[in-house]
Amino acid sequence: MAAFLFKTGKFSFRWRWLVCVLWAGLFVVAGVLGSRAGAAPPNDFSIPGTEAQQAYDLLEERFPEIKADGATARVVFKADDGKVTAPDQKRAVDDAVRALGGAPQVERVTNPFETGSVSKDGTTAYAQVSYGVAVNELTDTSRESLMDIVEEARAPGLTVETGGNAVSEKAAGGHSSEAVGLAVAAVVLVVTFGALIAAGLPLLTALLGVGVATCVIKVLSEPLDLGGTTSVLSSMLGLAVGIDYALFVVSRYRDELARGRSREDAAAHAVGTAGSAVVFAGLTVVIALAALPVVGIPVLSQMGLAAAGTVALAVLIAVTLIPALLGIAGGRIKPARPRRRMGGRNGAGSETASRPGPGARWVRFITRRPLAVLLLGATALITVATPAASLELGLPGDESKPTSTTQRRAYDLLADSFGPGFNGPLTAVVRAGGGGDAQAAARDTAVRMRNTDGVATVTPPRFNENKDTAVLTVVPATAPGSEETTDLVHTLRAPGAEGDDAEVLIAGTTAMNIDVSQKLAEALLPYIALVVGLAFLLLIAVFRSILVPLKAALGFLLSVAAGLGAVVAVFQWGWLSALFGVSVPGPVMSIMPIFMVGVVFGLAMDYEVFLVSRMREAYVADPRPVRAVVSGFDHSARVVTAAAVIMVSVFAGFMGSSEQMVKTIGFGLAIAVLFDAFVVRMTLVPAVLALLGHRAWWLPRWLDRWVPHVDVEGEGLRGGGTAPTGPAPAGLSPSDTITAPAEPYEVLR
Repeated sequence: MAAFLFKTGKFSFRWRWLVCVLWAGLFVVAGVLGSRAGAAPPNDFSIPGTEAQQAYDLLEERFPEIKADGATARVVFKADDGKVTAPDQKRAVDDAVRALGGAPQVERVTNPFETGSVSKDGTTAYAQVSYGVAVNELTDTSRESLMDIVEEARAPGLTVETGGNAVSEKAAGGHSSEAVGLAVAAVVLVVTFGALIAAGLPLLTALLGVGVATCVIKVLSEPLDLGGTTSVLSSMLGLAVGIDYALFVVSRYRDELARGRSREDAAAHAVGTAGSAVVFAGLTVVIALAALPVVGIPVLSQMGLAAAGTVALAVLIAVTLIPALLGIAGGRIKPARPRRRMGGRNGAGSETASRPGPGARWVRFITRRPLAVLLLGATALITVATPAASLELGLPGDESKPTSTTQRRAYDLLADSFGPGFNGPLTAVVRAGGGGDAQAAARDTAVRMRNTDGVATVTPPRFNENKDTAVLTVVPATAPGSEETTDLVHTLRAPGAEGDDAEVLIAGTTAMNIDVSQKLAEALLPYIALVVGLAFLLLIAVFRSILVPLKAALGFLLSVAAGLGAVVAVFQWGWLSALFGVSVPGPVMSIMPIFMVGVVFGLAMDYEVFLVSRMREAYVADPRPVRAVVSGFDHSARVVTAAAVIMVSVFAGFMGSSEQMVKTIGFGLAIAVLFDAFVVRMTLVPAVLALLGHRAWWLPRWLDRWVPHVDVEGEGLRGGGTAPTGPAPAGLSPSDTITAPAEPYEVLR
């Protein structure tokens, strides 16, 4: 692998203008095709295999007029003093209903005084607005018109609020979050490289990769039926890994220049060594994302495969376009500054007393006390992970929004006036079985449900044209996200609950949320086993070791568990909720564990490969374990730190969103990457390798014969290219470790 990438880097450097023209041409072609492509179709939110999905499929077949994914809004009117049925208040409500009926894309509006949608005390009423399009097809004009009508209806003594999917804001802060991430990345890159041109290359190539990927996804949206949100994950990850991968190659190029290599050989060696790590790190990310289809949720599958393609594109850019741009930049990219020695001799032969850098001091501290550091770090992560044992999954609704939003205020008004379960009604679809009487079955089902504990009301059955299927609305007595409502859904679905003469399917947003949470919970362990298993086999080939991949997998599990524990503590238990803007603690978004496993695993393996490959490289040159750990860490710690800071900043930027879902994702990914990069990879990894010694790089002979030699550390490149003409860099590079002291711990004293 290293030899092939060495040749690739040299070719790209020599033919730099050709390579740049080809990538620029690809970007232009993708942009032109993307601009001509049609709009992405609505997202497929179907959840195959769930009872709620079966009910929706039956509704689509028997009740075509009912749109399960249609856009709806519920406008709530409350009299501040007196009743909403008073003449003045009633006139204001009627005027608002007429205005809503004439709004764009509105198909039907119910008048609360005609449908009886007035609370028992007469203070609150609501109008149901149904649009003729799916929620993804609702235009901004229609949303703005709805909000304008609501604002105009507000008058002294009358409170008007609205909720529903028609008024759900689009993910706020998406572009601003990316801007914040880019700004932080730019600052970190300038600090790392100390030069604008070297810092600009990773940003430029990352944006190029994301641009090409986004255009390609748009082109493929219609033929492959990719939903409108497919590119969200690919943009976020493509930007992050694109910067990271370019950062590692450019950093290694500057190190090779500092060793005295010519620019062409420095670029070739950078691609052959750091590029090899990039390829295998990218493969672990691709494995984690491409395995998302095992969950069985189409939206997740599309997002995972699109993001995997974007990461693969970032790898290609890192090993081809980066060396070409390095060649064009020429002398404007300077060699890295010489590293401070951790011990050596000056020109007179006396011992130097130069102070080592922070990375060297940190790794020396760890390798002197590896067992204590390991126990302390693992204990801290396990403690933080403890709340994860109480994880409750759900999908956030209007109840999780800040009280400053109209959706939350509408939710509270309806819950206070009509009962807590009114915001989460269940839809019961009754179909007669064995040629029975559907009408009798529906009436019997309604009676049974009214007599079920936890049910507040049941509406009369509504039949289709053929009178063979009926729909009932069941309003629970408890809130949608409560455990009592979940138990009620299971009770209504229990075998025998529907009787012998009917088949009853329970749907509705609440039931679908329960099904999604259960499906994701059941898929979590198989998904982890598949991803970790495949990556474990890949890392055996990368490091030619059994214990290093095992350590990597165990460290990842600690990181994810700690990240989930922090999410539960903040978003479910409400700890530090004011600090992070959590208005109402509640169940954690059901997609979060799978999402966190997929994304964090790929990024964790990035840092593992970049960090440990340098340690493996040092060990191959001079097989003294602790010295190899110190040398590899000293060479890679600064770059890995910069990459982790960039990644955490990108994810943390999403915490500024007003949407609890986006806020949860941003916090969860940021805290998990923080734990993994700085606690696991840069603290526990050197401690474990120092404890294992030579055993860390052990591979059984029988397995050694079967595992391919991929040569990530660039052993096959030694002696290749132009020999360094300048002085060797200060520190512990593979070229000067042969003259190191015989005792591995002597360098640490």
